[in-house]
Amino acid sequence: MSSSANLVVIGAGPGGYAAAFLAADLGLSEVSFGNVTLIDKEKNPGGVCLYRGCIPSKALLHAAKVINEASEAGEFGIEFSKPKININKLREWKNSVVAKLTGGVGQLAKQRKINYIQATASFISSSKLKIVRTDSSEEELSFENAIIATGSRIAFIPSLDIKSSRVLNSTTALDLPEIPKSLLVIGGGYIGLELGSVYQALGSKVSVVEMLDGLLPGADRDLVSHLAKRLSTKFERIMLNSKVVEIKEVKGGIKVKIEDNEGKTTENTYNYVLMSVGRKPDTSGLGLENTKVKLNERGWIKVNNQMRTDDPNIFAIGDIVGEPMLAHKASHEGRTAVEVIAGHKAAFEPMAIPAVVFTDPEIAWAGLTENEAKEKNIKYSVAKFPWAASGRALTLGRSDGVTKLILDPENERILGVGICGPGAGELISEGVLAIEMGANATDLKMTIHPHPTLSETLMEAAEVFFGQSTHTYRPKR
Repeated sequence: MSSSANLVVIGAGPGGYAAAFLAADLGLSEVSFGNVTLIDKEKNPGGVCLYRGCIPSKALLHAAKVINEASEAGEFGIEFSKPKININKLREWKNSVVAKLTGGVGQLAKQRKINYIQATASFISSSKLKIVRTDSSEEELSFENAIIATGSRIAFIPSLDIKSSRVLNSTTALDLPEIPKSLLVIGGGYIGLELGSVYQALGSKVSVVEMLDGLLPGADRDLVSHLAKRLSTKFERIMLNSKVVEIKEVKGGIKVKIEDNEGKTTENTYNYVLMSVGRKPDTSGLGLENTKVKLNERGWIKVNNQMRTDDPNIFAIGDIVGEPMLAHKASHEGRTAVEVIAGHKAAFEPMAIPAVVFTDPEIAWAGLTENEAKEKNIKYSVAKFPWAASGRALTLGRSDGVTKLILDPENERILGVGICGPGAGELISEGVLAIEMGANATDLKMTIHPHPTLSETLMEAAEVFFGQSTHTYRPKR
């Protein structure tokens, strides 16, 4: 069998389906050459984010938040009995959220008359694909333009891959096989800390081992410090400057040998181990060798700011083109590619891409970080407002936070924003907008924020820059 499409999108994650949906909205499905085709091996669009990432993890993190808040309510005189956790019901609830969202996206694809094919695809040439459906039937699809949106796959350490059901990854950990008595998380990045927080709240004794000298490498240390302090009271152990050199399955668990940066080794046995060492671009089986598409030295597809590869009619978006590997970045890249294909003037040139770590407290940042400013020798000023001075934070019983601005000392322009505290992920969007709009400290200072709210901390951080913050005393130097 053979068919044709004006646009084919390979991969139906947040980047792929956003691209296909916009293409349909712009009328690309109605042109004479063909329609908009979206290809993915899942029953409905959604990708890793909806099926095995962002959504199920946030559902479980919400459950963890409820458990933690119930426990901490005793500090202001409200006592709850110890929660009874029905792991099967929790798993079913998490799965129902995934099913509802993926099913909803599937309906949106039908409403837009997108040709959704449950299959895998590989390039035969720069204008033709081989499609293998889930029933093993094959066909060829000619296309005018293609967008590659196949995302990333889980990275692992080959020497530690012992093929044991007790060694979890970011996907299998979300399946909640059981609530282990003890869990070791290998990797102190955001995925490991989020999932570790879930299991800790459910009752596991969680330890973390990280090769570097701090958690969340890349994030500013003054933001991470609040999270690290809280996790040190929640987790059993946090082992920095350390690495796992050997693991082996024993009766009832996994024996782990850990080596610190001085060469000293220790051995401990854990019920389960979660390997969380990042993700890699997924170009396997795409047949890129049959096209002009090129990869860089790290395996990412090379694209320009219009998301076009070295093959003029093939575009690529999302995790497969480089960091940051974030769903919202992929969605905007997908929309940019479609705008270009539709003949519009468009380029992916954001001033800021927000990142959020959904731990407790949350950490979020956008634009220039202090770490980057130091590395690039960029002149900057910092203004910070501590949440201990926030009335709203105190009413929540959560003063463990900070709002931070990175500013140009000459023109007061906001270059970056960092927030640590409950709800930081919701608050960071104001910072992103400020950076995109070229706002300065005066703009933010003069924007009236509702009281009492956590959003006020952005306004007060701007006031700190001028030495005029109402609720904290920080004279301008």
